[in-house]
Amino acid sequence: MNKQFSQQLTVTTKQTAESLGSGLLPVFSTPSLVAFMENTAMQLIELPAGSSSVGTSIAVKHLKASKIGEVLTCTASLTENEGRRYEFELQVTDTSGDVVGNGVHERVVVDVEGFMRKIQ
Repeated sequence: MNKQFSQQLTVTTKQTAESLGSGLLPVFSTPSLVAFMENTAMQLIELPAGSSSVGTSIAVKHLKASKIGEVLTCTASLTENEGRRYEFELQVTDTSGDVVGNGVHERVVVDVEGFMRKIQ
């Protein structure tokens, strides 16, 4: 499989560890890194009407700090697709080309009505 999608994000104060409470420093937080990765991966799934995809697992390494104002690029590569299950390799880089983080993520396509009914 060679399906890829990339998108960019500029780090804001709302995405810092200090702001989210995941740390004390004003740098791009790991929770924000994970959200950026998940959002990039989900863009690769073509959904039938009435469906959505949900993240079921993610393994991430946050390798480099990023300051407010830094532009990050996330690339998701689809590595597996079996029925409703999708697996992705993810990489986030900064404007210097340094790897900020990488990981593997799995998503599953669900029927929205059925999924929401289960949690009522």
